[in-house]
Amino acid sequence: MKLHHGKHHAAYVAGLNGAVDKLPSEAKNGDAAALASIQAKALSYGTAVRNHGGGHYNHALFWVNMAPASTSSEPSPDLAVAIDDKFGSLEGLRKAFTEKAMTRFGSGWAWLGVKADGTLAVTSTANQDNPIMEGLEYDYEKMIPILGLDVWEHAYYLKYQNRRADYISSWWTQLVNWKKVSRNYEMYAKKGQVVPPTPTGSGHAMEL
Repeated sequence: MKLHHGKHHAAYVAGLNGAVDKLPSEAKNGDAAALASIQAKALSYGTAVRNHGGGHYNHALFWVNMAPASTSSEPSPDLAVAIDDKFGSLEGLRKAFTEKAMTRFGSGWAWLGVKADGTLAVTSTANQDNPIMEGLEYDYEKMIPILGLDVWEHAYYLKYQNRRADYISSWWTQLVNWKKVSRNYEMYAKKGQVVPPTPTGSGHAMEL
């Protein structure tokens, strides 16, 4: 994870900084809200913003939605009801999410999010795309993500080699921070707002 954060994510941050001239003025201040605001129209800003802006947002959300394996949490009552309504149970969600993560060919992401009608759904996107983006050239479920998993090989190869299924299972059972995911749902996605990738509400030592 340290290599993933320090090298791969850092490269996306640098790439987006290099494409800042492509962004509207209100999106150039570099904070989490600005990063969230460029996702829907990322394709219209050009390939660099799509790839690096998407990569930065996706990874930033990925990190804050995890917690040490020594801690445990559960979905909030509000999120739990939405999960049960859509997937039958948390285990049903896990199976649906895992299927999306396992069947994403090559590099990409699996997502849990909120659709425009307010219901939950799972989807996957290629490369550094995410389901906020408009106009992707392939089938995906448009939604505001509240939880995402990086299934690029660089995310797991050093520990799991080609065992993607083991990586997904370990992440789901040990690292998902449901306290933070629940806040993403209740404070933002349920209201139709893109989630800013800050650690607020995650229980981390430092919150913004």
